[in-house]
Amino acid sequence: MYRKLRVCSNSGAYEAIPDPPRPLDLAQVRRALEREGVAVVDARVMLIVGLDPEVTVSRNGRLLFKTRDPALAERAFERLRGILALSEAEPRPKSRSKPG
Repeated sequence: MYRKLRVCSNSGAYEAIPDPPRPLDLAQVRRALEREGVAVVDARVMLIVGLDPEVTVSRNGRLLFKTRDPALAERAFERLRGILALSEAEPRPKSRSKPG
């Protein structure tokens, strides 16, 4: 479902976007994070997660990692993936050209 992290358009953070789109139940996400002792600010339309780096979780499933350090973003991504049971997307099959 989630592909690799990518740099945001402003290059100030990294993001992960589900493909195909998958809305998240923010109340459920908040409870799962709090069970793991992770601080969460519930801003109704998004959660602000107290990891290093800080992460914003949107209703549409977008995860925004507020760092320019790709290794730090990847560690936080893997931690969230474990806590929230977010699956990694299967690689898309390469299209085959028709003979002829």
